[in-house]
Amino acid sequence: MRFALLALLLLPFGAFARDWNVDMAHSSLTFKCSYQNGPFSGEFHKFDPKISYDEGDLAHSKFDVTVNLSSVDTQSSERDQTLLTPDFFDTAKYPQAHFIATDFTRNPNGGVDARGKLTIHGISKPVTLHVNFAVNNGQTTLDVSTVLNRLDSGLGTDSDWADIARNVEVHGHLVLTPK
Repeated sequence: MRFALLALLLLPFGAFARDWNVDMAHSSLTFKCSYQNGPFSGEFHKFDPKISYDEGDLAHSKFDVTVNLSSVDTQSSERDQTLLTPDFFDTAKYPQAHFIATDFTRNPNGGVDARGKLTIHGISKPVTLHVNFAVNNGQTTLDVSTVLNRLDSGLGTDSDWADIARNVEVHGHLVLTPK
């Protein structure tokens, strides 16, 4: 009887992945692309990640990330201002991008993939993030990466944008502490 009661009390605690605080001062959301075959990179300074993750409990893990698109920084104010226009992010109409993971699975390489939906520029598309969760010297990090085709989200679709590569490498690096 006592064992059954103890099992019932512990059940709710085992049914949820761990919630994490994100150290935003040491975390980043970056991207790489090319213009006229010359590489450039950038980052978003303002993003809000909500992370529930446990490699031992992928079924209850969750990622929910909102990105303030006007916080883009490519080290070129002219390029940054151009990215905010209706031809690209159109931040006056679509100020945020949003990713929510709906499914976590082990991939054939033993890593974890987070499948979800990315909404940007008013268009929602499926996206898979490759996840690397690590604890080294007492520091917990979560790295995610993917490659997006900007045209899938209606970004820079007219011929004026032909010199910018279609594929954009995206990487998130989060430093985590348990809640």
